[in-house]
Amino acid sequence: MNGRRDRPVPMLDALEPILERLTDGKEPDDPLLCGPRGGVLTTATVPDATDWDDLVAKLGFDNLTRHGLRHTGATWMADAGIAQHVLPEILGHQSIETTNGYLHPDHRHLAEAARQANQLLSTAPTRRDTTRRTGPRL
Repeated sequence: MNGRRDRPVPMLDALEPILERLTDGKEPDDPLLCGPRGGVLTTATVPDATDWDDLVAKLGFDNLTRHGLRHTGATWMADAGIAQHVLPEILGHQSIETTNGYLHPDHRHLAEAARQANQLLSTAPTRRDTTRRTGPRL
């Protein structure tokens, strides 16, 4: 739940074994995850419940944040072709503008955009090439 409202969240196939392990022996109304002292897991208690600081230090990603992973996940979903009007529902955003702030093109996308622009410009008619002109002269 984000912002205290329920929302549907798509489940990735790769997470199914983990969810099966986490739900083994639990009742349907039992929480899936608990806080570090057995209470409710909140954004404030996730670092302690997961030993986040130790984990990212061991991985060598000291600047990695949980919220940064949220941005990465949103970008990956957009890159995978999930419709932009669906992303706010998944992320729990009220507006598309908030979701747009989560989407970050990487260097490959920027390089591909430059390649596409170069391709367009290399095939565009020149001023002297009147045989290829199909629209009005400007």
